[in-house]
Amino acid sequence: YNRVWIPDNEEVWQSAEITKNYKAGDRFLHVQLEDGTELNYPVDPAALPPLRNPDILVGENDLTALSYLHEPAVLHN
Repeated sequence: YNRVWIPDNEEVWQSAEITKNYKAGDRFLHVQLEDGTELNYPVDPAALPPLRNPDILVGENDLTALSYLHEPAVLHN
């Protein structure tokens, strides 16, 4: 039950929690957005959504301390 960043047309990125194990070859990622909305997010196995950093790293001054360094992590931080 990891958290990921899902692209969004209005907010650019939305945080979501994976609610069902993903297996190689699955066409959808079962996620729940922070507002409680459940989605079957279509995925390409070669381009899964980026993982979200643990809450303890939110607001970190040194970006190199982030576990995952990608666009949504930098924007959120």
